[in-house]
Amino acid sequence: MPDIAALTAALAADVPATRAEAAETLCRAGTDAVAAAVPLVKACGDADDQVREWAVAALEELGPPPAAAISELTALAGGAHQLVAYWATTLLGRSGKAAAAATPTLAKSLESAGDPAVAERAAWALGKIGPAAAAAKPALERSAAASSPRLSRLAQEALTAIGG
Repeated sequence: MPDIAALTAALAADVPATRAEAAETLCRAGTDAVAAAVPLVKACGDADDQVREWAVAALEELGPPPAAAISELTALAGGAHQLVAYWATTLLGRSGKAAAAATPTLAKSLESAGDPAVAERAAWALGKIGPAAAAAKPALERSAAASSPRLSRLAQEALTAIGG
């Protein structure tokens, strides 16, 4: 098994090739790389294309993040970098009701996301959180009436999952 802590540290290296290699190795580690969830999300904002591509590939294979990562992922979900926000939101959704504290951030993302994919992912994540995301009902109701068919459908599904 690879040294996840060392690979996580390598994601912050000065040399892009070192960061890319670390992200690739974390990708190949699959769910064993779960401890690197937050650094991998941050790597989605890397200036280097290969680093971003390997970070995304690693996140695609990752399951729910550790509970200790929820607050940091919530902060990243509300950030300006769209790919970082998308993946932070995705991991929050994978956390289910454990990410209930992220509800206000996700509700805000529904209506203020510069990228429609982030808004759609936020609706999906709120549905995965379920009844614990009840505070997001007004934002989901507005999104259910959105002109985007996909956002509307995801918001409606989330409302059903929440109990609204």
